[in-house]
Parts: sequence; structure tokens; C-alpha cells
Amino acid sequence: MDIPALEQRYCAHNYHSLPVVLTRALDVYAWDTQGRRYLDMMSAYSAVSHGHAHPRLLNALTTQAQRLAICSRAYYSDQLGPFAEHLCKVSGFDRVLPMNTGAEAVETALKAARKWGERVKGIRPDQTEIIACTGNFHGRTIAIVGLSSEPQYRAGFGPYPPGLKTVAYGDAHALEAAITPQTAAFLVEAIQGEGGIIIPPDGYLAACARICAAHRVLLIVDEIQTGLGRTGRWFASQHEGVQPDAMLLGKALGGGLLPVSAFLARNEVMDVFSPGDHGSTFGGNPLACAVGLEALKVLDEQQLIANAAQQGAYFIAQLQTLRHSAIRDVRGRGLLLGVEVDGARVSARALCEALLAEGVLSKDTHESVIRFAPPLTVKPEHIDTVVAAFAKVLNRY
Repeated sequence: MDIPALEQRYCAHNYHSLPVVLTRALDVYAWDTQGRRYLDMMSAYSAVSHGHAHPRLLNALTTQAQRLAICSRAYYSDQLGPFAEHLCKVSGFDRVLPMNTGAEAVETALKAARKWGERVKGIRPDQTEIIACTGNFHGRTIAIVGLSSEPQYRAGFGPYPPGLKTVAYGDAHALEAAITPQTAAFLVEAIQGEGGIIIPPDGYLAACARICAAHRVLLIVDEIQTGLGRTGRWFASQHEGVQPDAMLLGKALGGGLLPVSAFLARNEVMDVFSPGDHGSTFGGNPLACAVGLEALKVLDEQQLIANAAQQGAYFIAQLQTLRHSAIRDVRGRGLLLGVEVDGARVSARALCEALLAEGVLSKDTHESVIRFAPPLTVKPEHIDTVVAAFAKVLNRY
């Protein structure tokens, strides 16, 4: 059976997948239909932070699936409350609004910010502004791509909702200059993942927090990729001691098994929602909550966050030993790393295809950066294997 041909025939052509057909996975490894084993350096864009098929998460999933999977928020379940309590205590927020995908969490944040702007800050109806950053990636909905600066993400999908602005990422002065009396919120990634693993200058997020507080603007940090241990702390914003007004989580919250996301905020922000204002049939379902709660416990109890910090430092140090002229930069924090290459010498896509042939799963972003973001269970010997394979591939150019 020609699986790629079936996808090409029956699926929309909205992905350019690497030429491998995966069929099973365990921890940091994945296998294709031919039985070949690969080291997973993508972990599904941070969704598989716990490693593939983690036994505790599988047990939580199967146990809950046999009891009660979906009942909708029309009723209480015995899973949502404990999950919400644990998540709020870990994050320091007052309340959580559970959703499914990261994009849904972002949409929830946009709705909350607009309603807070009108109801609490006193902005005139339909005049609320929200600021984001150039180079951002917050999702794919119409409203979210209205905040994008990437031409391909926007082309042909307009018109976009009004009141959406962007400023340069990493420039706190640009943020302050863009704020008006109608500004309700600033939405920002702690690290721009899809933008190329872009780390802002030291102190940037803290400066943004001060500016937002001074102008009574909500600071909403998108930690969908960076949160839950990926950067060596529970949340990447903690590297600067920042507690935002609201935060977005997703990906790893579902333990690599199903989509779970969350919009977290302090009471003043969450209080703008009344019954019927917003909801989701699947958001906060018992199955998602059982897995999400276990995912949070595993991160803590198995010290995966500390491992991310330790192995991330080792990984970036090993990558920096590759003194190849095609490498422009090696950057990252924890286990979210990017290697920028000279596109005139070799494309990042070509390097990812060559790594695939060497048994390493990675993916290019923005055509010039190779992403290395393995599960947080990765060990030094896995890293050594990947770096050796990368060195071998680079030496061909």
C-alpha cells in the first residue's frame, strides 16, 4: 500500500511531509513501516514531551476511557475539578478555561481580552486593539492569521478582523510606542518557535510586563510550545521572573495522546465570562482531564523539567562544537533548539531529509532553521548519536 500516494490523493495538500511513514513509537524512538528505527527530535512540536507511549499516561487514558470519556460541560464530571486545581497551583493563576487545541486557547484569549477591554478597562464597544509581534505563530484561525506577519499564512484568507496590530519582537520600546487607550492586550511568545527558535534579548519579557502594567494592558504569554518544562522551567516566562496576566498552554498538556489546551488567567480577566459566552463540546472532557492531570504529575515526579535543563545545556554545547561554515547560529533554551544554516550553501529541508536517512527525525522551519526538540526523557547517548549524524550530514556540503 502506497500511503503517501493515498494522502496525496485524498487529503488536502496543506502539508509537505518528509518521506517517511511512521507506524509506532516508544519514548524517544519511532519506527517506520519498514521496521527502521528513528530518534525523534521533533516530539510533535513539543506535544510528546513525556516521550511516546508513556506507561503512566497510557494507563490514565485507558482507565478513564473505560469509565467516562465525554459528557460535555452540560454536566459536572469528577475529573475537571482536580485537573483545574492542579494546573492553577502549578501555574500560579486563579482559574483555567479548558479547550482542545492551541489555536482554540488563543481564540479564547482574544475573546477574553476584548471583553475585558470593554467591560473592565472601559474601551468603547468594537474599538478594542490587541498587539502581537512580527514573526509570531499563534495558530491558523482567521483571527489569529490576522495577527500574522507571514505572507503565506495570510494570502487569500482576508478580510481580517479589525483591531489587530503587530510590533517588532524583542523590542519593548516598539511595544510601548504602539499602545493606545484602546489597547487591551499584548500577546507574545516567550520564545518564537515556528518563527525560527528566536530568543528575545534578556529582560525583554520583564520589560513588557512593566510596560503593560503601567498602561493597564493585559500581558498574555503564549507558552503552547515553550511551557510545561520544554525550556528547563515549568514555563519559559519564569526565566525572567514574569507572572503574566494570562497564559496559553497546549501540546504537552495532552501527554502526546490527545489534544488538551488551556487559557489561564487571574480572576479579573476570567470573570468577564458568563454561562453561554464561550464553550467547547470537548473542552475539559473527562478523558482529557485525566490525561492532563497525569501529564502534570509525571513532569514533576519524574524530574523531566530538570532533565530538560541539563540535557538542553549538553545538547547546545555539543551542537556548538560543529564548526561547519554552513552553520550561521546555534540557539535555544532547554530542549528547544535551532540550528540556522546558510541557505545559499544548503537548504534546511535538504539537511532534514539527509538526517532522516541517518535515522533522525527533525524538521525545518522558515526554510533556514533545523529544529531539535526531543522528548524531555532524552539522554546524553541519544544526543551524541544525533550530533554525530548531523556532523556526518554537514560534511557532505
